[in-house]
Parts: sequence; structure tokens; C-alpha cells
Amino acid sequence: MDIGDHVIIGGEEWCEFRGLNIPAIKARVDSGAKTSAIQAGNIQKFSRKGEKWVSFEVHPLQDTRRITIRCEAKIIDQRVVKNSSGISEKRYVIQSQVKIGNHEWNIELTLANRDSMGFRMLLGREAMENRVLVDPAHQFLLGNYTDEKINEFYQHIRDIRSGLRIGLLASNMQLYSNQRIMEAGEEHGHEMIFLNVQQCYMKLDSTNPEVRYRGGSSLNNLDAVIPRIRPNLTFYSCALIRQFESLGIFCANSWESISKSRDKLYSSQLFSQNGIQIPITGFAKSPLDTNDLINMVNGAPLIIKLLEGTQGKGVVLAENSKAAESVINAFKSLQANILVQEFIKEAGGKDIRCFVIDGKVVASIQREAAKGEFRANLHQGGTASFIKITSEEKKMAIKAARVLGLQIAGVDIIRSNKGPLVLEVNSSPGLEGIETATGKDIAGMMISAIERQLGWQRNLEVLEPEKKNKTSETH
Repeated sequence: MDIGDHVIIGGEEWCEFRGLNIPAIKARVDSGAKTSAIQAGNIQKFSRKGEKWVSFEVHPLQDTRRITIRCEAKIIDQRVVKNSSGISEKRYVIQSQVKIGNHEWNIELTLANRDSMGFRMLLGREAMENRVLVDPAHQFLLGNYTDEKINEFYQHIRDIRSGLRIGLLASNMQLYSNQRIMEAGEEHGHEMIFLNVQQCYMKLDSTNPEVRYRGGSSLNNLDAVIPRIRPNLTFYSCALIRQFESLGIFCANSWESISKSRDKLYSSQLFSQNGIQIPITGFAKSPLDTNDLINMVNGAPLIIKLLEGTQGKGVVLAENSKAAESVINAFKSLQANILVQEFIKEAGGKDIRCFVIDGKVVASIQREAAKGEFRANLHQGGTASFIKITSEEKKMAIKAARVLGLQIAGVDIIRSNKGPLVLEVNSSPGLEGIETATGKDIAGMMISAIERQLGWQRNLEVLEPEKKNKTSETH
């Protein structure tokens, strides 16, 4: 809609960037934001004819990472921009021509991680000055697209995808980690199948063994399985994974490695046997041993853990010996298997989560317990922030995952006066906290690791930007 020299646009509009070969990306129009931003991942800086350029990937459609467009543009600036969380970050700035409806003009775009935002693009007031008026009560005043039209725009990308069949063995499809893994697999061009653990069953037969799902569909044709196992389903899930492995289906973590990691006593014994430092730990059965058990780990305060637990559940801090004795005896009266562990006071309620994939620490964060809480787990209200770990901590995390045989692991380390100590290793580490704090595509790294293991070469459809003529000022 036009009024004089101004164009009226809605609070949401479809944008086209021909110079970036993006036919349609939905933008939130926000005059309260100064700069415009577009979702960008896998950002790589390079030189072209003595000038600084940037290469990046855009997922133009919301709620899917399956469509990937590789873009290149000249860097015109680097700016510190405050994101929606109030955190300042340095971003590359490019320039491109935007088309909304029948109107085209040049705008500046910052490259940002907008995967968790409601829109893959934000149109700020600098892009609208002296040209655009906004009517936030309406959307798509300059034209909307049907789903069929969007599919037509991007059909050539979908058509050339062919990949693996990967099953995600878990319980809750709605969890952030599970959604991200499904998205990442689709982005890489694979067929992703969510498998509810409790709806899988198996046929044991010497000539025709099977794993089936729900109404009887066979899962024998899967290429890979990614286990994301709840503690209370460990036994049955490991039996399923063992069956998948017997069928020659690759599992991102083996049943044996998951079983080891879930048994805190066994994993602690393996760490001790392999020279991996852990907090002093005790284990006993009879209440007659309680006092000596407490003294063995340097007395109270001390930590009491259930042998099987996750996300900080089943972990108690006993602040004095009497409380420790009461808790230990209470657990024992319930026939629960527990560990007692020395309390590392100097850690100050902080620990480090190292995410290990295929023998490499790909990301690390520091988790800090909420006020009045001693557990740093994010599910217990802890907060996460990026941290650069030492080479010793990195080696320790890698070794701990290797000792348990885990290809994908979250290794929790605590800093003490006697050096770093391994607290525990999680075979189904969460992604939300570490992806948010580091900005890294951990889910994508997990999928890439499976591709390497299976020798699958990603046929990434890279859409090269259109060649511009010499008179063009933007890319």
C-alpha cells in the first residue's frame, strides 16, 4: 500500500533477496529495533580480490532446517549489537537489495543466530527510514504466499535431497533436544523417524530377527539410531539397542556404553581404574558401616546420590554428620543403592559440562547453581555460560567418555583445590543450555558424526548467489 512517497507494510511481510538467491523469507517488521538481521549459520570469513567477504548458510523457512541456502556477501562493517536477551554480540554487516511486494531498495543486514527466534529475519527501522510506514495491526499488506507457492520456490532443493534413515529413540518428541536432533537430521537431508521407546518391540529369531514399531512396521531398514534414554527405561532401551546392533544398524551410543554410564558405581570404578580423578566416593550396604562411610569421604558436608539418576534428581546435600547418617539410613531402609561423595566446597556451586562427540570436546559451558541450591543442573534452576576449558580438562573429558565407550557424551567436571574432578558422564546430554550459551549447532555435529561413521557424503545443495553485473553495488 502506498501513501505519497511512503510504502505501508504490515507487522509481518515476505521478503525476497535476489542477490542472495533467497526467493522468500518471512520477516518480523519492528520499528523498535534499530538494525535488521537475518538468520545465518556456519559463517566463514574469506578474502576476494583484497576485500573481506563472508559466506553463510540461511534456513529461510521457519520451523524447519531442511532448506539450506549458501550465501556470499561483501562485509561492509562489524558492529556490536544487543540481542533480545540484552547480551551484546559482534556481528558481520552486509548489504543487499530487498524486495517486498513490488518495491525494492538496499538495506543493511546483520548476520545473527535466529534459530530460536519467532522469525528468521527482522526488519529494523534503519531499513525503513524515509521510505516505509508500519501498520503493526495487519500482516502481509504487500502480498502473502500460499504453502503451495512456498513449496514451489524451494521444491528444487527438496527434490535433490537423498540421505540416511535415522531413528531417534526417545520418549518425548516435544523436548528441545529431540526437536533439534530431528531438525538437524532433516537439514542434512536425512529421513528422521521419531521412535517412542515404549512402542518398539522385537522379534528374536535365528533366521529373521526384527525390531518393529507400533502397528507392526519393521525398523530393520534403518541406517542409524540415536538413543536418548530416560533412566527408568534404561533396561528395556538397552535391550532394544542391543537388538538394533545385532541387525547391523549403527547406534550413536552402544547399549553397553549407556549401561555403564547409568551405573554411577561402575562408572566411578572404571574412572578410578583408569586414572581419572573423581571426588572421594564411598559405597556400602549395611547401616552398621554408616559412620565410617561418612568419615571415609572426609565427613560432612557430603553428597548422597542414588545410583541411577539424572538432571540432579536423587542427589542430596547433607550438611552435617547427623543429617548424613539419617539420609543414608533412610535410603538403605528403602533398599535403594546409593553413593556418598565428598563435597567440594571451593567449587562454589559451579561445574563444567563438556560435550564430547567422537573423541572431541565440541563445546563447553559453566553451569552455576541457583541461589540456595548446590546442584548446578539447568533442570534444577542453574544458569549456563560459555567457558574456555583448560587442556587438562579437555583431555579428562575425552578420556572419561572413551573409558565408558560413549561416542556422544556430556562430561561433568568440577574444579577443586586438587585439580579438575569428573563428577559423572551423561549418555543423553541435553542440548538446550549448551546450544543457547555457545551458539553452536551441537545437534548438527551429532548428525555429522553419524555421517562420518557410516561413510555417507553429504550432498549439500548449495545455492550459489546469482552472478551480478559490474554495475551492481550490492550482493
